Amino acid sequence: MTLSRSLSALALCCSVLALASCQTAPPPVIAPPASFIPLGVNAPYLNGDVIGGKRARAAKMKAAGIKPLTAAGAASYSSILETELRRQTAGIGLDVIRLQHGILIRIPAAFTFTSGSAVVNPQFDATLLEIARTVKSQNQSYVDVLAHTDTSGTPQVNQSLSDKRAAAVATFLSKHGVARGRIASKGYGESAPLYASDLTEEQKAANRRVEIRLVPYM
Repeated sequence: MTLSRSLSALALCCSVLALASCQTAPPPVIAPPASFIPLGVNAPYLNGDVIGGKRARAAKMKAAGIKPLTAAGAASYSSILETELRRQTAGIGLDVIRLQHGILIRIPAAFTFTSGSAVVNPQFDATLLEIARTVKSQNQSYVDVLAHTDTSGTPQVNQSLSDKRAAAVATFLSKHGVARGRIASKGYGESAPLYASDLTEEQKAANRRVEIRLVPYM
């Protein structure tokens, strides 16, 4: 009887030790730098109205012969569009982000422009062309082209440069089959940074970006 109790106690002890070994402490939470602003799906500039307002843009979509989506159709449309864009851009450094009311393609400016220039790099033509083909075939969405700069230079120069860059990408899309009536462009200069104080080159590179926002036409 004593041996049986001893064996039971030993078994219980082993069980407790085994359970304790499985309950490892969770990894520590790594806080982002204080200067980082996570402009994700809740960024105001991403979730406001389309550039120029939906009423004016819808008139252009209608004139282009594009039919609006139903609410149910919009959800399916966005899923198909997101899947195709993710497939096209996998592994090349572009981000495809699902928004509350659409999809955002975030492109580092180094992919599209050389420093201080608003001329699209020829090296990026192939990738941008693939994006244009998908946006052209899935045509029931507004296309907003947004461009941003870092804080190098004056705010006035940065605003002008971002306007020109956004317009250049919009023109590229239009020349490659995306209906001009779907497209609008806007530069944000340095007003919507990912890093509030872009002191390092890495931070500056993150702030310099072009974004293509696709919002279902309903």
